[in-house]
Amino acid sequence: MDPTGNSPSERDATAQDAPAQGTPAQNEGGRAKGGGRRASRVEESVAERTASVAADEYAVERAAGFLRRRGQAKRFLDEVNYPHSIHPALVPGVSVEDQKVRYGIDKAIVIAVGAVILGFVAWGVIAPQQVFDVSSAALTWVMHNLGWVFNVLAIGMVLLLLIIALSRYGKIPLGLDGEKPEYSTASWAAMLFGAGIGIGIIFFGPFEPLTYYLSPRPGAPYDAGSIAAMKGAIAQSALHWGINAWAIYAIVGLAVAYISFRRGRVPLMSAIVAGLWGGDSSSPASRIIDALAIVATLFGTAASLGIGALQIARGVEIVGGLPPMGTALAMAIIGVLTVGTIASAVSGVARGIRWLSNINMMLALVLAVFIFVVGPTVFLVNIIPGAITEYLGTLPDMLGANMSEGEDMQTFLSSWTTFYWAWWVSWAPFVGVFTAKISRGRTIRQFVLGVLLIPSSIIVLAFAVLGGTAIWLQRRASELDAAGNTIGIADPSRAIAPDGTVDSLPAPEEIFFAVVDQLPGAGIISAVVIVMLAIFLITSADSASLVNSQLSQKGNPAPNRLITAFWALCMAGIAVVILLFGGQNALQGLQNLIVVSALPFAVVLVLMAVALVKELRNDPMVIRDHFQVVAVENAVKQGVAEYGDHFALTIEPTAPDSEFATGSEFDSTAPEVTEWYARTDEDGNPIDYDYERGVYLGADGEPLEEQPSAEGDAASEGSSGTTNEKADGKADGAN
Repeated sequence: MDPTGNSPSERDATAQDAPAQGTPAQNEGGRAKGGGRRASRVEESVAERTASVAADEYAVERAAGFLRRRGQAKRFLDEVNYPHSIHPALVPGVSVEDQKVRYGIDKAIVIAVGAVILGFVAWGVIAPQQVFDVSSAALTWVMHNLGWVFNVLAIGMVLLLLIIALSRYGKIPLGLDGEKPEYSTASWAAMLFGAGIGIGIIFFGPFEPLTYYLSPRPGAPYDAGSIAAMKGAIAQSALHWGINAWAIYAIVGLAVAYISFRRGRVPLMSAIVAGLWGGDSSSPASRIIDALAIVATLFGTAASLGIGALQIARGVEIVGGLPPMGTALAMAIIGVLTVGTIASAVSGVARGIRWLSNINMMLALVLAVFIFVVGPTVFLVNIIPGAITEYLGTLPDMLGANMSEGEDMQTFLSSWTTFYWAWWVSWAPFVGVFTAKISRGRTIRQFVLGVLLIPSSIIVLAFAVLGGTAIWLQRRASELDAAGNTIGIADPSRAIAPDGTVDSLPAPEEIFFAVVDQLPGAGIISAVVIVMLAIFLITSADSASLVNSQLSQKGNPAPNRLITAFWALCMAGIAVVILLFGGQNALQGLQNLIVVSALPFAVVLVLMAVALVKELRNDPMVIRDHFQVVAVENAVKQGVAEYGDHFALTIEPTAPDSEFATGSEFDSTAPEVTEWYARTDEDGNPIDYDYERGVYLGADGEPLEEQPSAEGDAASEGSSGTTNEKADGKADGAN
């Protein structure tokens, strides 16, 4: 107890509760300070409660706004009738194999094109000289007035494909989202490699570079027979057989692969172009497009058949020691090879043909290596890098050559550059379909770079080896000055061109044999080459006939065999007409017919390129990428404006007309982005489909039972093996 009578604890409590004792002034000051602290705490408490209320009100407002916007978005989605209730940005793609398609023979195309071809063959057999004269006049007119079309194609397609491949479109798959490539990268590259090996390399490989060496392109920065002419000759050949050629094939292959494996349409040329006018492959305009593709392929492949038969015939004469028999032997060879082609088409021996193709590819590799090793190896090792550099350095000048540069240039372009562009256009449907079939699951970037670089690299190397060997043999027999330029012929008996001019060269079909005749084992090499040429002809004609058969049967992957055999006969008939022109006129007639027949399809190629770009702009992946860019940009702007440095992105619905709506400027209900993935039955009637499960649905919403495919129906009518079977290693002789 203290003097006040309180216990210590009571005293402490009293001290805490009682005002501090002191002077009146001190007591007054203390009361003022204590009141200030209490007021400050009250103000802080009020501020906290006010902030909490404001935060709650803001949260409530945001929640209400979220619910309101979600309701608006839900009402919008409920009002939108997307096909199969899936937004176009979420469609994984559509494969033609999953579509319900009724294939069949397009009698109008078969009858119309067949009648034209048979009429032409009859005219050529009855009056071959008249056909030659008329086609020569047509060639002259086309070259002078429309030759630029082919030049624009050769340049424009390379630029377009590179732009597509290196842009946002490059990552689009040629298949469904997440689909793996059908073939491994090594197998795919090997098949593209095989596509670059064919008749053209053996026929033109030594002939073309040697011709340019003896007679350069008008305006070329080197003289005939000079050191610079060696590199320039190989570079000029590389122009004709390299990237520009394969760009023409690639645009068709890319378009076919995209619309078949990504958009679910049949692999017809018309199926690509029809999107420009909203039609389908059954309209008159579409059928004309497919007919033009068939005509171009027939003439382009027949040209290879013709020159191949000429070279086989000459080889048989040389190896067998027979006297020259003119074109009679070549026509007999065409007959025999056509029988082999028809037997392949009718019997459906796809595996046997594929086996022959693979053997031929290996023989071609062995031949190239053999010539490289036993030929002028050191010369070739030195000339190849220089030729590639020359090609890259002179590419603008070579591509810039045109018909306005005088008669000499007109003659050169008509005989070489423009003729080649036309020939590749005529081969585009065939080679394009092949490259498409082996590229399923690849991205567009992989497809473009692979098709442009792999086959063209092989061809350029082959031309460098064969052409370089021919040039070396010619220089070995020539008299050279101190600078290495030709000033005469020292040994005419060993020269390919005895007097050193292009006019003294042997016939084009004989030059390859003249080159190998000066190498060890000439007899064996010549015999092997004859066999290779025969296999190339059968496999190429078989594949081209198959593609034509598909084009005339609404894209059927297993076409009727009799129709395939019919197109093989038409091809042989055109080749016979070319041979009937006789001698040097055969090669000139080949050029005439190819350029004139390819011109209409060149226009189709331009339309295909435009249609492809239009389709790519509305691809689901492109739509998603657009949404991604817009959504992130809008969210970041809003976040910085409202919260400064510290904010996170969330996903929430917006009103359709909101400034923050990702798709405010995109009409996801437009026909061009929705109609393509709406499923139909064989008759074009709408049918329900579940994209999540990948199944067709019945009226009760349950999956439909598996139905026999149209391919199975077609097979019962005597159709050949599937296209994929035919595709493996099948574009031999693509050039």
